[in-house]
This record gives sequence, structure tokens and C-alpha cells, in this order.
Amino acid sequence: MSVTENTGDPQGAVTLKLDHLSSPESTKKMQDKDSSFLDNSPSESPGSEKTKGITGFQTLVHLVKGNMGTGILGLPLAVKNAGILMGPLSLLVMGIIACHCMHILVRCAQRFCQRLNKPFMDYGDTVMHGLEASPNTWLQNHARWGRHMVSFFLIVTQLGFCCVYIVFLADNLKQVVEAVNGTTSRCHSNETAIPTPTMDSRLYMLAFLPVLVLLVLIRNLRVLTIFSMFANISMLVSLVIITQYVAQGIPDPSRLPLVASWETYPLFFGTAVFSFESIGVVLPLENKMKEARRFPAILSLGMSLITALYIGIGALGYLRFGDDVKASITLNLPDCWLYQSVKLLYVVGILCTYALQFYVPAEIIVPFAVTLVPKRWALPVDLAVRLAMVGLTGVLAILIPRLDLVLSLVGSVSSSALALIIPPLLEISTYCSEGLSPLTIAKDVLISVLGFLGFVVGTYQALSELVKSGETATFSNGTIFVQ
Repeated sequence: MSVTENTGDPQGAVTLKLDHLSSPESTKKMQDKDSSFLDNSPSESPGSEKTKGITGFQTLVHLVKGNMGTGILGLPLAVKNAGILMGPLSLLVMGIIACHCMHILVRCAQRFCQRLNKPFMDYGDTVMHGLEASPNTWLQNHARWGRHMVSFFLIVTQLGFCCVYIVFLADNLKQVVEAVNGTTSRCHSNETAIPTPTMDSRLYMLAFLPVLVLLVLIRNLRVLTIFSMFANISMLVSLVIITQYVAQGIPDPSRLPLVASWETYPLFFGTAVFSFESIGVVLPLENKMKEARRFPAILSLGMSLITALYIGIGALGYLRFGDDVKASITLNLPDCWLYQSVKLLYVVGILCTYALQFYVPAEIIVPFAVTLVPKRWALPVDLAVRLAMVGLTGVLAILIPRLDLVLSLVGSVSSSALALIIPPLLEISTYCSEGLSPLTIAKDVLISVLGFLGFVVGTYQALSELVKSGETATFSNGTIFVQ
């Protein structure tokens, strides 16, 4: 999950992307505040071919990279929570549904662009206009709440990502420090040395906070681009090394259950939705394409590649480590310098990505807070709000130190709403006046109901597991999975 500006194309096109979301509020603000930087903001009429923008291949790369965050590292444990057969099948179904919901969002946005003669429509605007187009008077009068709802879920999701990052940073660095005395250059086995006692995971989290505070004080997107590029490179190298390791020496898979207990399946749902959450990326990418008419095909291709990668990593990781799989697959790597460097590379990549993920909720919350005080207090309030938000993510990470539960909780609470619940309802409200077939309405209602059930059950199960872990496990190792 990262925010990236792409300045590599000849026209200096800029693509804002997130590891699961792009902010509708911050996109518009950056187009206003940084107009000299975003010098190619769309000005063409709807339907005309853009003379500036990114190519289809660049769009595909951004879409795939937008899903490469901490979520993919938690998929092996997610497959364990579903079963070696049920897990990959569920990932396939969820990938198809997520892709379909993205297509719905793109179609609705294009519809309102044509109807209102606008060159670009973000997620929040699309939901607002969708409510205005509904036949219900109450929904029409409260259409602006649709945009506020999207912004709320966006803030929850992005700050949830930041909490996940803090837990991930602490867990991985703690394991590297514990094994440093036993780390060797031999990587032929998965044998690990006896850990050296070290400080509590919560102290590692606190140790990262000063660095994170310094990073979030960087408000210049040009500077953040450097961090984004470095994060993408480090995580890509790490993912390649991890994949080649887990594909070796897979034991007999017959020992693994085809279908796991239904009590743990909601945890699978939350983690999987967390990983697939990139629906907020699609509209900014579609807007920046030279040939926007090709975007639906590229979206389908990109989501197919992402789904195949997720199924491969999730299934191979569970096959390789079985019941010993941890909340992040990096924690299963052997104690040799090659794989310890993988953990450190991912730590650096996630550390850089924190500021980029933080940028989105900051661009929504900070301007609102600044408007409440006199102009001379604008800068102190800006800095104070940023410090408070970093402190909040740190406190939440300390209170919920288990990475698997944070992933599942964030995915169940906010990602399911943005990716599965809202888009089908948006299609109904957008096209109901033009007539929808009963089959389409039934399909949209079914997807939304399933998303809502996942939201409720996944949130309940994650909170229930959190309570159990607080009663039966210590905080020194936040990655232990409690049965």
C-alpha cells in the first residue's frame, strides 16, 4: 500500500496511488495547491482523447504496484484461517468481485462525467452524485453525506494502514535483533537460532515514533516521491527473494486441512479484503491515461495478475510453513544474512511508505483543523495535528500488537465498505431511473449483503480474538497466533 507520484513520463504526468486507496479530497486539493506541479491536470472535454498522461503499460504497473504492501505478506496466514482449498478459491472469488466493483465505480464515474460535463470524478463525488440521482428524496437531500462517508472510511483505512506498518516494523526488527547472534551465511535450512532476549515489542514501536514524526513533517510531494521510489524498489526485491524461498522444499500438503474452522474464516475475509483494497486507485489512474477507453481492459488484466499473485503467495506460504506460518511471512524466514536483509529491506520500505500513506488523512483532517483557528496559528495547529495523528497510530498499534488482527480489523471495518458494499449500491442509485434488470439488482444486493456480513462478522471475530489474545498471550511477541 503506497502513495506514488510518477514523474518519469515525458509530460511529467503525476499519478497519486495508494496501497489500497487514493483520497478524493487530497486529489482535488493537490490539483489546486500544487497547480504548478500538476501542470497537466485534465482540461479536455469528456470523451476526447487525452494528449498527455500515462501509457497503458504504466497504468498496469501502477495498478499492480498499488497492491504490493504488507497485506500480501499476511495472506499465507489468511489461507491457514480458510483452508488450503477454501483459501485460494475464496481469494479467486474475492478477486473477481473486487474487480467487478472497480468496473462499476469506473462506469458510474464516466456516466456522471458525461452528464455533468466534467473531466474527472473522484470516489466521493461519484457517490454524492449517485445519491442525487436516486429517486429517494431523503437520499437526494443528504447526498453530501455520501462524500463525507467515503472520506471517513478513507481516513479509517489509511490510519489503519499506518497502525499495521508500526506493528510490522516492530515485529520484524525485533526478530532481526533477537537472532543477530545466531545469524549465519548458510541459508539451506529453516533452522533458527535460539533468540537473544531483547526488549518488548511495544518499546520497539515507541522507538520508531520519533522517526515517523520527522517523516510526516515532510509535506512536499516532490520529496515524498524519493521515499516512494526507494520503498517500491526495496519491497520488490524483498518479494522476489521471499517467493523463491517459499517455493522450495514444500512438504506433503495432505497434512493440511482443505477447509479450516468457520470460526477463523472471518479473519481470512478481513485480511483478504485488506490486501485487495485498491478501489480508490482506479479513478485517478483512469483519469491520467492517454487513452482512457483502454482502461477497463487494463483493469481486468491488472486485477487478474494481482489475484494470481495473491493466490500463489498465500497458498505457497501456507504449504511451505503449515501451522507454523506467522502473521507476516517474513517472520518465517531462516536466520541467515540473506533473509535477514529481506526483513530489513521491507522494514525500510514500509518505514518510507508510512509518510506517504499518512499524507492522505492529513490532507483531509489538517486543512479542516486549520480553518478553526486564526491564520497566525495555522502552522502550529498543522504540526500539532500531525503529531497527534502519529501518536494515535502509535497508541493503537501498542494496544493491538498482533499484526494478523490489525490486518483483519482494518479490512473488515473500512475496506469492505469501500470495496464491496458501496459500489453495488452506487450502481443501483445511478441507473435506477433508466431501468435495471432484476438480475442486476439481485447481483448488486447480494454483493453488498455479503460485504456487510463480512464487515459485521469479521469485525466481531477480530475483536473477539483480540480479547482472547489479551487474556492468554503476552505483548512481547505480537505475531503469535492464538487458537
